[in-house]
Amino acid sequence: MIPPIASRFVAGEHMVTAIDRLEQLDAQNLHAIVNLLGEHHRDRQPVLEDTENYLELLASIDRAALDASISVKPTQIGLSIDESLFEEQLDTIVEAARDHDLVVWIDMEDSSTTDATLAGFERAAERHPNQVGVCLQANLRRTAGDIADLAAVPGRIRLVKGAYREPTPVAYRDPDRVTAAFREHLEELVRHHDGGVAVGTHDPALITYAKQLQAVHDRSIQFQLLMGVHPDLRDELAAAYDVAEYVPYGDRWAAYFTRRVLERSENAKFAARAILGR
Repeated sequence: MIPPIASRFVAGEHMVTAIDRLEQLDAQNLHAIVNLLGEHHRDRQPVLEDTENYLELLASIDRAALDASISVKPTQIGLSIDESLFEEQLDTIVEAARDHDLVVWIDMEDSSTTDATLAGFERAAERHPNQVGVCLQANLRRTAGDIADLAAVPGRIRLVKGAYREPTPVAYRDPDRVTAAFREHLEELVRHHDGGVAVGTHDPALITYAKQLQAVHDRSIQFQLLMGVHPDLRDELAAAYDVAEYVPYGDRWAAYFTRRVLERSENAKFAARAILGR
Protein backbone atom coordinates (compact mmCIF):
# COMPACT_ATOMS: atom_id res chain seq x y z
CA MET A 1 0.00 0.00 0.00
CA ILE A 2 1.27 3.47 -0.86
CA PRO A 3 1.72 5.58 2.29
CA PRO A 4 -0.18 8.88 2.46
CA ILE A 5 3.07 10.81 2.10
CA ALA A 6 3.62 9.35 -1.39
CA SER A 7 0.01 9.63 -2.54
CA ARG A 8 0.57 13.30 -3.33
CA PHE A 9 2.80 12.25 -6.23
CA VAL A 10 1.48 8.78 -7.18
CA ALA A 11 -2.14 7.81 -7.95
CA GLY A 12 -2.10 4.48 -6.13
CA GLU A 13 -0.79 1.05 -7.00
CA HIS A 14 -3.67 -0.10 -9.19
CA MET A 15 -5.37 1.00 -12.38
CA VAL A 16 -8.65 1.64 -10.59
CA THR A 17 -7.03 4.29 -8.39
CA ALA A 18 -5.43 5.91 -11.43
CA ILE A 19 -8.82 6.05 -13.16
CA ASP A 20 -10.24 7.67 -10.01
CA ARG A 21 -7.58 10.38 -10.29
CA LEU A 22 -8.34 10.87 -13.98
CA GLU A 23 -12.02 11.29 -13.19
CA GLN A 24 -11.18 13.96 -10.60
CA LEU A 25 -9.08 15.85 -13.14
CA ASP A 26 -11.71 15.44 -15.83
CA ALA A 27 -14.30 17.02 -13.54
CA GLN A 28 -11.96 20.05 -13.31
CA ASN A 29 -11.59 20.20 -17.11
CA LEU A 30 -7.97 19.10 -16.85
CA HIS A 31 -6.29 16.69 -19.25
CA ALA A 32 -4.32 13.77 -17.80
CA ILE A 33 -1.31 11.82 -19.03
CA VAL A 34 -1.24 8.52 -17.17
CA ASN A 35 1.85 6.36 -16.79
CA LEU A 36 2.24 2.84 -15.42
CA LEU A 37 5.47 3.05 -13.45
CA GLY A 38 8.27 0.77 -14.59
CA GLU A 39 11.46 0.84 -16.65
CA HIS A 40 14.58 -1.11 -17.61
CA HIS A 41 12.86 -4.48 -17.88
CA ARG A 42 15.45 -7.15 -18.71
CA ASP A 43 13.02 -10.04 -19.31
CA ARG A 44 10.29 -10.38 -21.91
CA GLN A 45 7.52 -11.37 -19.50
CA PRO A 46 7.22 -8.04 -17.61
CA VAL A 47 7.44 -6.24 -20.96
CA LEU A 48 4.50 -8.20 -22.32
CA GLU A 49 2.58 -7.78 -19.06
CA ASP A 50 3.03 -4.01 -19.07
CA THR A 51 1.94 -3.85 -22.71
CA GLU A 52 -1.25 -5.70 -21.79
CA ASN A 53 -1.76 -3.35 -18.87
CA TYR A 54 -1.49 -0.37 -21.22
CA LEU A 55 -4.05 -1.91 -23.57
CA GLU A 56 -6.43 -2.34 -20.64
CA LEU A 57 -5.72 1.21 -19.50
CA LEU A 58 -6.55 2.61 -22.95
CA ALA A 59 -9.81 0.68 -23.00
CA SER A 60 -10.70 1.90 -19.50
CA ILE A 61 -10.05 5.53 -20.43
CA ASP A 62 -12.22 5.15 -23.51
CA ARG A 63 -15.07 3.45 -21.64
CA ALA A 64 -15.12 6.24 -19.07
CA ALA A 65 -14.90 8.91 -21.81
CA LEU A 66 -12.07 10.66 -19.98
CA ASP A 67 -9.87 13.45 -21.35
CA ALA A 68 -6.62 11.55 -21.00
CA SER A 69 -3.67 10.05 -22.85
CA ILE A 70 -0.98 7.59 -21.78
CA SER A 71 2.78 7.76 -21.46
CA VAL A 72 5.24 4.86 -21.83
CA LYS A 73 8.96 4.45 -21.27
CA PRO A 74 10.91 2.67 -24.04
CA THR A 75 12.86 0.46 -21.62
CA GLN A 76 9.56 -0.56 -20.06
CA ILE A 77 8.33 -2.02 -23.34
CA GLY A 78 11.43 -3.81 -24.50
CA LEU A 79 14.21 -1.41 -25.47
CA SER A 80 16.62 -2.79 -22.82
CA ILE A 81 16.20 -6.23 -24.40
CA ASP A 82 15.94 -5.64 -28.14
CA GLU A 83 14.99 -2.68 -30.33
CA SER A 84 12.66 -4.79 -32.42
CA LEU A 85 10.78 -5.88 -29.29
CA PHE A 86 10.36 -2.23 -28.33
CA GLU A 87 9.02 -1.37 -31.79
CA GLU A 88 6.59 -4.31 -31.72
CA GLN A 89 5.16 -3.36 -28.34
CA LEU A 90 4.99 0.31 -29.29
CA ASP A 91 3.11 -0.55 -32.48
CA THR A 92 0.65 -2.66 -30.49
CA ILE A 93 0.01 0.14 -28.00
CA VAL A 94 -0.27 2.92 -30.61
CA GLU A 95 -2.63 0.86 -32.77
CA ALA A 96 -4.86 0.33 -29.73
CA ALA A 97 -4.70 4.06 -28.99
CA ARG A 98 -5.83 4.75 -32.56
CA ASP A 99 -8.78 2.41 -32.10
CA HIS A 100 -9.75 4.32 -28.95
CA ASP A 101 -8.91 7.74 -30.47
CA LEU A 102 -6.32 8.40 -27.77
CA VAL A 103 -2.69 9.57 -27.75
CA VAL A 104 0.49 7.76 -26.66
CA TRP A 105 3.38 9.85 -25.35
CA ILE A 106 6.83 8.23 -25.47
CA ASP A 107 8.93 9.36 -22.52
CA MET A 108 12.62 10.03 -23.08
CA GLU A 109 15.17 8.25 -20.91
CA ASP A 110 18.97 8.62 -20.77
CA SER A 111 20.94 9.57 -23.88
CA SER A 112 21.90 5.98 -24.71
CA THR A 113 18.26 5.39 -25.71
CA THR A 114 17.67 8.58 -27.69
CA ASP A 115 18.34 7.27 -31.20
CA ALA A 116 16.13 4.21 -30.79
CA THR A 117 13.39 6.21 -29.08
CA LEU A 118 13.24 8.81 -31.84
CA ALA A 119 13.33 6.10 -34.53
CA GLY A 120 10.39 4.38 -32.85
CA PHE A 121 8.52 7.68 -32.59
CA GLU A 122 9.07 8.55 -36.26
CA ARG A 123 7.95 5.13 -37.38
CA ALA A 124 4.81 5.23 -35.22
CA ALA A 125 3.98 8.83 -36.17
CA GLU A 126 4.26 8.15 -39.89
CA ARG A 127 1.89 5.17 -39.57
CA HIS A 128 -0.52 6.77 -37.10
CA PRO A 129 -0.45 10.57 -37.40
CA ASN A 130 -1.82 12.48 -34.40
CA GLN A 131 -1.74 9.41 -32.13
CA VAL A 132 1.79 9.71 -30.78
CA GLY A 133 4.13 12.19 -29.11
CA VAL A 134 7.72 12.16 -27.87
CA CYS A 135 9.78 14.01 -25.28
CA LEU A 136 12.93 16.00 -26.12
CA GLN A 137 15.44 17.17 -23.50
CA ALA A 138 16.86 20.69 -23.68
CA ASN A 139 20.03 19.73 -21.82
CA LEU A 140 21.22 17.41 -24.61
CA ARG A 141 23.55 19.05 -27.11
CA ARG A 142 21.96 17.08 -29.95
CA THR A 143 18.41 18.42 -29.44
CA ALA A 144 18.60 21.27 -31.96
CA GLY A 145 19.46 18.74 -34.65
CA ASP A 146 16.69 16.41 -33.50
CA ILE A 147 14.15 19.23 -33.74
CA ALA A 148 15.27 19.94 -37.30
CA ASP A 149 15.05 16.25 -38.22
CA LEU A 150 11.55 15.97 -36.73
CA ALA A 151 10.17 19.13 -38.34
CA ALA A 152 8.11 17.21 -40.90
CA VAL A 153 7.12 14.30 -38.65
CA PRO A 154 3.36 14.39 -37.90
CA GLY A 155 3.64 13.82 -34.17
CA ARG A 156 3.59 15.82 -30.96
CA ILE A 157 6.69 17.01 -29.11
CA ARG A 158 7.09 17.72 -25.40
CA LEU A 159 10.10 19.80 -24.38
CA VAL A 160 11.64 19.35 -20.92
CA LYS A 161 14.89 20.46 -19.33
CA GLY A 162 16.11 16.88 -18.85
CA ALA A 163 16.43 14.96 -15.59
CA TYR A 164 19.30 12.57 -16.35
CA ARG A 165 22.85 13.36 -15.31
CA GLU A 166 24.69 13.05 -18.61
CA PRO A 167 28.42 13.47 -19.38
CA THR A 168 29.59 16.90 -20.51
CA PRO A 169 30.29 15.88 -24.14
CA VAL A 170 26.63 14.84 -24.42
CA ALA A 171 24.80 17.46 -22.37
CA TYR A 172 24.96 20.96 -20.92
CA ARG A 173 25.59 20.85 -17.18
CA ASP A 174 25.22 24.55 -16.38
CA PRO A 175 21.58 25.29 -15.36
CA ASP A 176 21.59 28.68 -17.08
CA ARG A 177 22.77 27.12 -20.33
CA VAL A 178 20.04 24.48 -20.11
CA THR A 179 17.44 27.20 -19.58
CA ALA A 180 18.77 29.16 -22.56
CA ALA A 181 18.65 26.02 -24.72
CA PHE A 182 15.08 25.37 -23.60
CA ARG A 183 14.05 28.86 -24.75
CA GLU A 184 15.82 28.45 -28.10
CA HIS A 185 14.32 25.02 -28.74
CA LEU A 186 10.81 26.06 -27.71
CA GLU A 187 10.83 29.03 -30.08
CA GLU A 188 11.99 26.79 -32.92
CA LEU A 189 9.23 24.27 -32.18
CA VAL A 190 6.53 26.93 -31.99
CA ARG A 191 7.68 28.48 -35.24
CA HIS A 192 8.16 25.35 -37.31
CA HIS A 193 6.65 22.20 -35.80
CA ASP A 194 3.05 21.60 -36.81
CA GLY A 195 2.37 18.37 -34.94
CA GLY A 196 1.60 19.93 -31.56
CA VAL A 197 3.92 21.34 -28.89
CA ALA A 198 3.95 20.82 -25.12
CA VAL A 199 6.23 22.03 -22.34
CA GLY A 200 6.99 19.95 -19.28
CA THR A 201 8.34 22.38 -16.72
CA HIS A 202 7.51 24.04 -13.41
CA ASP A 203 10.00 26.87 -14.03
CA PRO A 204 7.99 30.13 -13.76
CA ALA A 205 10.26 32.02 -16.15
CA LEU A 206 9.96 29.34 -18.85
CA ILE A 207 6.21 29.14 -18.38
CA THR A 208 5.99 32.90 -18.86
CA TYR A 209 8.13 32.63 -21.97
CA ALA A 210 5.89 29.88 -23.36
CA LYS A 211 2.85 32.09 -22.78
CA GLN A 212 4.55 34.91 -24.69
CA LEU A 213 5.41 32.65 -27.62
CA GLN A 214 1.87 31.33 -27.72
CA ALA A 215 0.49 34.86 -27.92
CA VAL A 216 2.98 36.14 -30.48
CA HIS A 217 2.69 33.15 -32.83
CA ASP A 218 -0.97 32.34 -32.18
CA ARG A 219 -0.04 28.73 -31.42
CA SER A 220 -1.48 26.51 -28.73
CA ILE A 221 1.04 25.09 -26.27
CA GLN A 222 0.07 22.47 -23.72
CA PHE A 223 1.52 22.87 -20.24
CA GLN A 224 2.30 19.46 -18.72
CA LEU A 225 2.85 19.38 -14.96
CA LEU A 226 3.70 16.55 -12.57
CA MET A 227 1.07 15.31 -10.16
CA GLY A 228 1.64 16.74 -6.70
CA VAL A 229 4.15 19.41 -7.75
CA HIS A 230 2.77 22.95 -7.51
CA PRO A 231 -0.96 22.14 -7.79
CA ASP A 232 -1.64 25.84 -7.29
CA LEU A 233 0.34 26.59 -10.46
CA ARG A 234 -1.61 23.90 -12.30
CA ASP A 235 -4.93 25.44 -11.32
CA GLU A 236 -3.78 28.96 -12.14
CA LEU A 237 -2.65 27.93 -15.62
CA ALA A 238 -5.77 25.87 -16.25
CA ALA A 239 -7.93 28.98 -15.92
CA ALA A 240 -6.60 30.23 -19.27
CA TYR A 241 -4.42 27.56 -20.93
CA ASP A 242 -4.38 23.93 -22.02
CA VAL A 243 -3.01 22.00 -19.02
CA ALA A 244 -2.28 18.32 -18.49
CA GLU A 245 -1.25 16.55 -15.29
CA TYR A 246 1.21 13.65 -15.49
CA VAL A 247 -0.36 10.88 -13.39
CA PRO A 248 1.87 7.90 -12.46
CA TYR A 249 0.59 4.77 -10.77
CA GLY A 250 1.70 1.21 -10.03
CA ASP A 251 3.49 -0.93 -7.48
CA ARG A 252 6.91 0.37 -8.58
CA TRP A 253 6.18 3.72 -6.95
CA ALA A 254 9.02 3.94 -4.41
CA ALA A 255 11.81 4.95 -6.82
CA TYR A 256 9.60 7.52 -8.53
CA PHE A 257 8.52 9.03 -5.22
CA THR A 258 12.13 9.26 -4.06
CA ARG A 259 13.11 11.14 -7.24
CA ARG A 260 10.26 13.61 -6.81
CA VAL A 261 11.23 14.32 -3.20
CA LEU A 262 14.94 14.72 -3.88
CA GLU A 263 14.73 16.87 -7.00
CA ARG A 264 13.06 19.89 -5.37
CA SER A 265 13.65 21.36 -1.92
CA GLU A 266 9.96 22.21 -1.43
CA ASN A 267 9.04 18.58 -2.08
CA ALA A 268 11.54 17.46 0.57
CA LYS A 269 10.08 20.00 3.01
CA PHE A 270 6.57 18.70 2.29
CA ALA A 271 7.72 15.13 2.98
CA ALA A 272 9.41 16.15 6.22
CA ARG A 273 6.28 17.93 7.44
CA ALA A 274 4.15 14.92 6.60
CA ILE A 275 6.47 12.55 8.45
CA LEU A 276 6.51 14.81 11.50
CA GLY A 277 2.76 15.30 11.36
CA ARG A 278 3.00 19.08 11.01
